[in-house]
Amino acid sequence: MPKLAKEMAALKVGALTEPGLHFVGVVPGLALQINAAGSKSWTLRVVIGGKRRDMGLGGYPEVTLAKAREKARDARELIRQGVDPIQRQQAVLSALRAAMAEALTFKECAAAYIKAHRAGWKNAKHAQQWENTLKQHAYPIIGDLMVRDVKLAQVLAVLEPIWTTTNETAVRLRGRIELVLDWAAARGLRDGLNPARWRGHLDKLLPKPSKVNKAEHHAALPVGDVGAFMIRLRAADGMGARALEFAILTAARSGEARGATWAEIDLAEKIWIVPSARMKAGKEHRVPLSPEALALLKSLPRMAGSELVFPAPRGGVLSDMTLAAVLRRMEVPAVPHGFRSTFRDWASECSSYPRDVAEMALAHAIGDKVEAAYRRGDLFEKRRLMMVDWAQFLSRPEVRGNVIDVQTKRA
Repeated sequence: MPKLAKEMAALKVGALTEPGLHFVGVVPGLALQINAAGSKSWTLRVVIGGKRRDMGLGGYPEVTLAKAREKARDARELIRQGVDPIQRQQAVLSALRAAMAEALTFKECAAAYIKAHRAGWKNAKHAQQWENTLKQHAYPIIGDLMVRDVKLAQVLAVLEPIWTTTNETAVRLRGRIELVLDWAAARGLRDGLNPARWRGHLDKLLPKPSKVNKAEHHAALPVGDVGAFMIRLRAADGMGARALEFAILTAARSGEARGATWAEIDLAEKIWIVPSARMKAGKEHRVPLSPEALALLKSLPRMAGSELVFPAPRGGVLSDMTLAAVLRRMEVPAVPHGFRSTFRDWASECSSYPRDVAEMALAHAIGDKVEAAYRRGDLFEKRRLMMVDWAQFLSRPEVRGNVIDVQTKRA
């Protein structure tokens, strides 16, 4: 046992300023340490397992002289009982840090999930949709809950109010909650089965989406009316009318046509290559250009400083509302996207092209993953013939439902 220093009173302890170790008596080894900057803290010098150790007891004056002596006595009592107080203190701090690291809220976990996966998503809009749906529907109910405490009752509290009213949003939200909770489980932040899982769980508690989610189809022109419409459209002025015409000729989505650049188009090879970044499925799409589509492109003016094929009057990409406005002015009961349905109806009802060729032209997935693995081509030459026939059909308003026999026509 170290030599016991003379007892020092609280006033004298408070007056100490010289850097170094000042033993204050009463409890052997208890000292006030003052560093060169004048900061003061309590140290207990003890022998544990035959080795001299210095144990910190806190800063002064936050820890008073009386409190420091109490802590020092407790530490010495533990040593007498064969317990290392320094090791115990380290274990408590370690457990506290571990508990704090695991004490993440659902909102914090969702933010971490989005950050981890953002680079793998095809565009920033996807991340924004994630954030918006969670912020609007999930965070007010479970955002501030510890992720380990999110149970079935909380998941249902999020989903039930919107399951039958905005089911499409609710279905996406459920999937996103499930992914966040799976991420948390993989990080060791929660245990047990995922309360947001669908099969064998929520499907027993909520009605199937197909029962409550009424599909809303895009308004489209009947196949027999599209030829007469195209005559009127070609007579309409404006870049919006030209972009809509091009989208119809190529069976493209509005956004794909509006965002087209001259670098994507090869007039000599009669092809338009839409990069994966601009495709809904995230896969490059080759579009054969019919003579009518080529003639339209060659007639377009080029805007200085812009690579866009269909630039807005003040530059930038045309809005989807611009194309919709063309149809409204023409008093046509359809939306731009509806012409893809018209094309699909034409392919089914007025031609003998195989279904897969039409689906490829629309950049739809073909069959399941196994079938897709074997079908590595994009049926491009067959699609070229199809798009020529489609463009010719659009130029003949008198044609109504005549089936094109591909084999006879190409013979």
